[in-house]
Amino acid sequence: MATMNDKALVTHLERHSESVSDSAVLPTPLTLTPKEEARVWRKIDVQLMPILTLLYLFSFLDRGLAKLQGLTEQLDLTGNKYNIALCSRILNSLALKKFRPSRWLPGITFLWGVVILYSRYHQLIGARVCLGLAEAGLAPGIVYYLTLWYPRHKLQYRFGLFFGASSVSGAFSGILAYGISFMSGTAGKLGWSWIFILEGCATAAVGILAFLVMVDSPSDAKFLTPEEKKYVIWKKEYDTSSVGEEEHFEMRHIIMAVTDWQLWLFILLSCSIIGPVYGISFFLPSIIQGFGYSAPISSLLTVPPYAIATIVLLFSAHFSDKLRLRWPFILAGLLSSAVGFGIDISNASIGVKYFGVFLCVTGSYSAVPGLLAWFCGNVAGKSKRAVAIALQIGTSNTIGIVASNIYRANDSPRYILGHGVELGLVVMGLVVLPTLVLTYKRINGRREAIMNNAGESGGLKYTDEELRRMGDKAPNFRYGI
Repeated sequence: MATMNDKALVTHLERHSESVSDSAVLPTPLTLTPKEEARVWRKIDVQLMPILTLLYLFSFLDRGLAKLQGLTEQLDLTGNKYNIALCSRILNSLALKKFRPSRWLPGITFLWGVVILYSRYHQLIGARVCLGLAEAGLAPGIVYYLTLWYPRHKLQYRFGLFFGASSVSGAFSGILAYGISFMSGTAGKLGWSWIFILEGCATAAVGILAFLVMVDSPSDAKFLTPEEKKYVIWKKEYDTSSVGEEEHFEMRHIIMAVTDWQLWLFILLSCSIIGPVYGISFFLPSIIQGFGYSAPISSLLTVPPYAIATIVLLFSAHFSDKLRLRWPFILAGLLSSAVGFGIDISNASIGVKYFGVFLCVTGSYSAVPGLLAWFCGNVAGKSKRAVAIALQIGTSNTIGIVASNIYRANDSPRYILGHGVELGLVVMGLVVLPTLVLTYKRINGRREAIMNNAGESGGLKYTDEELRRMGDKAPNFRYGI
């Protein structure tokens, strides 16, 4: 393995805010065989993915199940009161850009782990606001954190691993809630209280563990050799451009992100996928209970759909990265969701509707990693990407306000309003998705022609610094599809 221009590369690794000299940009810092490269990514996976997966898993554990264990009755959450409590998520996604990932992500996890739910409705609202403040930064934080480590064609499987924790938590929490339901009455508390107490303690413990094991960036990774650090930084830095990415944050990056057409189309596409995810994660136990099952059995019946969704999610993520294609797997998820919600809104039998639940859960959950990887890979420049991720996830997550208010108790068992709204969101996604694909293909084709003409006329009329500043608008940048 031969290194090139070590001094310039080491300086880049240590500072992260300076650009590598042009002589150090084009050649790789060392040559790795496919087996050696796989070993490097495996070392990073082993260090990062278990703790990130645990963080995300515990953020999803309590959703929806406490309602079945007496939450609504003891706190008198009639009508939309339960729904309003779920709306108290305050998005603060930009904080990770300011704070160290190894402190911010564990810190917010620990914070929501110690949130205690009180016995009256208005106190519940206050507690959920605090929980939302802590939890809102987790998803965009993890997404941005992973973009610091992996090139864009290795992102979806990693996103799948940590987001798969949300579907695993759906299965695991169903079993857990079933067991905790037998504690109802212990120490004068109903089952829902014990769900939050026990899972809150576990979440706080995971936050403490994350403080001990998380690493901020490749340059801080003691588990990598100096040569491996150089390779990872180079691979990520020049993944989308032969001249690298901008490092310094400037106010213009916010403007570039806000005025980027693809951000707004991705927000619409995200709403069509995230809306069903929220609806399912919040209300699946209640939907199944509407089929006529008891609360404990309804909790258990949430397990198989989430288990299947996790398998499909990881399968799709693996082949999407391998084929370097995003849109076909997102399309498959949208179509699955559309059929599932169509079944559940109908007068079909209970068995058929339960099959529809499988399609809804699998379709919505399996599409999320591809959506995230596609967007992150098509936004160039670290600062612009950080802003864009926060805006995309933060804005599209507001669809949770809708999703938490459309499954009304008096609509049980068919939930026509809830399933109808979710189906409408999915249809919107089926319109936005081909629009994105066709637009990307048109822009890539136009840029290919520009590069061909530049080759014939003696090269592009831009300096490397100008191309870096242009980011994904540069003529040598190609959008992934």
